[in-house]
Amino acid sequence: MSNTKELDKKYILPTYARADVEFVSGSGARLVDVNDKKYIDFASGIGVVSVGHANKRVNDAITKQISQLTHTSNLYYITSQAEAAKKIVESSGYDMMCFFGNSGAEANEGAIKIARKFGEKDGEVKRYKVITLQNSFHGRTITTLKSTGQELMHNYFGPYPDGFVYANDIAQVESLLDNHTVAVMIELVQGEGGVEPLDKERIQALAKMLKEKNILLIVDEVQTGVYRTGEFLASNVYGIEPDIITLAKGLAGGVPIGVVMTSLKEVFSPGDHGSTFGGNFLSSRAACEVIDILDEYTKSGGLKEITEYFNHKLQEFCNSHKEVFTSKVGIGLMCGLRVRDGDTLAKIISNARDEGVIVLRAGRNTLRFLPPLTITKEEIDEGFISLNNAVTSL
Repeated sequence: MSNTKELDKKYILPTYARADVEFVSGSGARLVDVNDKKYIDFASGIGVVSVGHANKRVNDAITKQISQLTHTSNLYYITSQAEAAKKIVESSGYDMMCFFGNSGAEANEGAIKIARKFGEKDGEVKRYKVITLQNSFHGRTITTLKSTGQELMHNYFGPYPDGFVYANDIAQVESLLDNHTVAVMIELVQGEGGVEPLDKERIQALAKMLKEKNILLIVDEVQTGVYRTGEFLASNVYGIEPDIITLAKGLAGGVPIGVVMTSLKEVFSPGDHGSTFGGNFLSSRAACEVIDILDEYTKSGGLKEITEYFNHKLQEFCNSHKEVFTSKVGIGLMCGLRVRDGDTLAKIISNARDEGVIVLRAGRNTLRFLPPLTITKEEIDEGFISLNNAVTSL
């Protein structure tokens, strides 16, 4: 570990406040560090390792693929990319087409480009403004950082591209619409903003209004998508049909991937957008296998059962520590506990790691849980025993 830390300090830009842990192996919801200490992972790599660490089916699919081809480029047809797109579209239930990139930020960049081109008429920019919400998070590129409705995140990196407006909440969106508005971009459950689900009726009313005004609805499902909230998309849970949807985190079981999907099938022409690595043989084959696993798991009732079990245990844990937590929030296996103050939250995360369970922070005061969707009841029980020890020792 000391050698890794020395190399990191010497050669890696200091953009992460790393915990003093180096993981070397894992299985399911379990992790093992360099000192052979074992952990239960209630974070799954910030919602990425959706089918667990070292999933055999995903590993076998990746191993088979890399023994044949890893990359050729998007100048040629890629069977696994086409198959992954088909699975994504059919799982969504929407009539859409896909573009593959490598991350959530890239997917959101693609969504903004689609909206901006939609807003042009005869080559002239007519509509370009995109409304997002306060406390949203859409990525760390210059454009997606500007689309993020958190003022603190806008420090240092300007000047930014114009055309982003921030609404305090869904109720304020309509008052911000004007002749230059082309889209509204939202997360149905704000992840980095504090695991904050938006009101279902307000979202349905917003979707209806935007449709009537021919303004696009973009839903950022980078964290909520791929069964994280119980159905393939949070949009399915909310009963809406967006014009553009973005996916990333849990789609390929840990292999970098991003997808923007849209019903605007003819908005892009060859050359309008591209990606060197996006949708290559490796990432798209991994995505195919992850979707198959989770589709089978969902249809069998396994996801519903484990989601109910986890949420029951989380509510019990919250109730038993009312001096620390005020409420439970979230949807599906995207959950959080509101902590009474930020200092206590930081101590809980640190104590939890010492006790052998990995949890996350969201916003200013939320303890965030994003366990693998395939986590077992035994792993859940073990994790909450460790977490209870962490809170009790505050």
